[in-house]
Amino acid sequence: MKTTPAAAPPSSAGPSRRGFKAYLWGGLAVAVVLVALYTAFMLWFSYSEGERAGVLQKFSKRGWICKTYEGELALYVVGGVAPQIWHFSARDATVLQPLRAAVGQQVRIHYEEHRGLPTDCFGETDYFATGFEVIGPPPSSTVEARPGPPAP
Repeated sequence: MKTTPAAAPPSSAGPSRRGFKAYLWGGLAVAVVLVALYTAFMLWFSYSEGERAGVLQKFSKRGWICKTYEGELALYVVGGVAPQIWHFSARDATVLQPLRAAVGQQVRIHYEEHRGLPTDCFGETDYFATGFEVIGPPPSSTVEARPGPPAP
């Protein structure tokens, strides 16, 4: 009579714990890489580019965790009408200091629009200033004084 060697008992009833952890960490690493590639793509390519002109009303550094540079440009259409406020962000170091000095003046801002960024750590708006030029004093300072009624 022949005897067969005894079969080894199974090591565990379900999938191994080490395999699950490997899949978990691997999936997490793939997700982080995909988010990083998406963010790099969104920062590299702009949705639109253009210029806006108005009075630079505010330029400040703000944020709780991610400090970003944010500005407000007052777009005047007609004198005496409330301006439309356009918000923008700035990331370029060559633009930051000169923009601070131009607050209160009429400027033309060159910008790029980057839609779909996954976080506000790059800027609170979709519009990023890439350059600017001062085009004059604010419109209210160019108004001439009108003569009053003649003195008695």
